[in-house]
Amino acid sequence: MQNHTIVTLKKGEGRTIKAGGMWIFDNEIDTITGSFHNGDVVTVHDFDGYPMGRGFINQNSKIRIRLMTRKTEQEIDRDFLRMRVKNAWEYRKTTVDTSSCRVIFGEADFLPGLVVDKYEDVLVVECLALGMEQFKETIVELLKEVLAEDGIHVRGVYERSDASERKKEGLPKVKDFIGEPFDTNVEIVENGVHYMVDVVNGQKTGFFLDQKYNRLAMQRICKGKRVLDCFTHMGTFALNAGIAGALDVTGLDISEYAVSQATENARRNGLEDTVHFRCANVLDELPRLAAVGEKYDVVILDPPAFTKSREATKNAIKGYREINMKGLKLVKDGGYLATCSCSHFMTQELLAKTVKEAAKATHKQLRQVEFRTQAPDHPILWANSANVPESYYLKFFVFQVVDEK
Repeated sequence: MQNHTIVTLKKGEGRTIKAGGMWIFDNEIDTITGSFHNGDVVTVHDFDGYPMGRGFINQNSKIRIRLMTRKTEQEIDRDFLRMRVKNAWEYRKTTVDTSSCRVIFGEADFLPGLVVDKYEDVLVVECLALGMEQFKETIVELLKEVLAEDGIHVRGVYERSDASERKKEGLPKVKDFIGEPFDTNVEIVENGVHYMVDVVNGQKTGFFLDQKYNRLAMQRICKGKRVLDCFTHMGTFALNAGIAGALDVTGLDISEYAVSQATENARRNGLEDTVHFRCANVLDELPRLAAVGEKYDVVILDPPAFTKSREATKNAIKGYREINMKGLKLVKDGGYLATCSCSHFMTQELLAKTVKEAAKATHKQLRQVEFRTQAPDHPILWANSANVPESYYLKFFVFQVVDEK
């Protein structure tokens, strides 16, 4: 609930919010005047009393306050939330194919801690902040209203708030329907490829929408090629290669469930003769393939995040270097490598440096075809004192690989 508590920052602190960000950390706060419960909306002042905005507070979290507005007189009411939701939807309508897309992306849509994905006529909600819990169901109602204005009827809403980050907020993990139960297997079409999305059991909210246009970009490169898709998950890059006319595609993933889903998706698209999947540990399988002389025209590396903290970045760099070295050894002379990182802390510069080291170690020359990031429905909010935008996490390089001669 909102109250009149005032949080005052220490002198020289608040660099992130002053740069346009949304977070205030525990060590930036000098005093708190007034009483509150965790999750309440409070007013933030700079050390000299200058008003900074309003946001919800949580003493369980190192991110002590997440701003909702820069205006200290603004009530966080239904009209305010509707404005935020409407703006988020209008942005998607302008920038992406909205049949399936991320409709709300937390801080980047000025609704901190909340993610909502739309899969055709189903919404999947992920709430990662205690303060957002009180607004979650109202925002879902408002989103359904806004979509209805464009003739989109939402069949059902499912909550996938089962990420470990909830523990840092003092929250339990939740997987359940918001409203009436419904069939949670949803068929979507992306880039001409059909998928069955399982919003209950799939990773994150059921499907990785952020690579949509990166997958589309690979279609042109994969036509007529022999392709290896590593960490294939539901077969997304592999199926984009197949539908574009690749001659032969192999997808690898350590999860038997993912492989079974990917295989079913290949059948759904009539690609079972050219696109095949098998369960394997990619780090072990790539050296085995190299040892028996396998070569591919295109190798795609889309690993899970090797680091989720700044402290673990050093070990993550070793992991990215290793996987890129192993991948490069399988690319034919003149072939192509697509490699990416979905870790916020593995910056574009760090990833580029790591891939360069992998190329040097394997005696390969790289010619950059293009660099890409996450799809526009995962907008990047340019704000952070460390010069790394808070919502920027996906880096995607495409290279032509040439043997040193």
